[in-house]
Amino acid sequence: MRSLTRAGFLAGLALAVGHPAVAQETETQPANGAEAAPAEAPAETAEAADYDASTVVARVGETEITLGHVVALRSRLPQQYQALPDEALFQGLVDQLIDQELLSRTLSENPEDDPLAVRLHLENERRAALAQRAVLERVEVPVEDADIEEAYDRLVEEFEPQTEYNAAHIIVPTEEEAAELKAEIEGGADFAEVAKEHSQDGAAAQGGSLGWFGAGQMVPEFEEAVVAMEPGELAGPVQTQFGWHLIKLNEVRETEPPALEEVHDELADQVRQERLNAEVMVLREEGDVERTETGIPPRAVRNDELIED
Repeated sequence: MRSLTRAGFLAGLALAVGHPAVAQETETQPANGAEAAPAEAPAETAEAADYDASTVVARVGETEITLGHVVALRSRLPQQYQALPDEALFQGLVDQLIDQELLSRTLSENPEDDPLAVRLHLENERRAALAQRAVLERVEVPVEDADIEEAYDRLVEEFEPQTEYNAAHIIVPTEEEAAELKAEIEGGADFAEVAKEHSQDGAAAQGGSLGWFGAGQMVPEFEEAVVAMEPGELAGPVQTQFGWHLIKLNEVRETEPPALEEVHDELADQVRQERLNAEVMVLREEGDVERTETGIPPRAVRNDELIED
């Protein structure tokens, strides 16, 4: 399993023990199809006071790998890896850091000797990590109800109603069959019962009901026919790419703004984003920012040779 573990890391999986599903199948699958017993949580081997971020968990030469390094690496793992057992996760991450240190030394022993692309990448990573923390600090600031209500008032003021239609249909392969069914309905047959017996799509079980829909949600030929109808009217046969339709329009309505409670959290996020955008604009105005005129063609952004040593 150790060779598979290291191969997983070297393949860029960022987790030595590989994908959780693979680990489960290769390590915990019992014989004869029996159900696996639940894994027991490992007992704590040290009190919290006995370690901190600086506690050394491994050394590669004179380089120390600390618990802080392990936790920082774990915090950036994809969510599916976070659920792995702690023992496997811890050991896998330590292995990952050891292997990275060993591999990195084949290219550079000192930061000042790092390849140009690596130095630039680390500078960008530092910028991004600090900026992300700054954003998170601002996101955690509570949003006052008054600000959310103000945002909701703007939403209502800017809301543009849209027409929605509630309709049912019957779809069959031929125009002739559609015309015959239409004659039955006009003669007194119940539309829903005819749909249940003859319509050839999933809506048949609900008497052909399509529920509420708005512009752009149906194919053009169908929508055009519905828009021209009055509630209670029967139309068709109408041909679309799916077959021949009989359409019954039940109701028409104009959409209304959502209730405040329905969009409360979304509006809170919107307020936070607006605050962040405003602060960034102030930082730009007050910061010593200069965009130099170099005449660099935009295509230069794709020239990877520029950062090769």
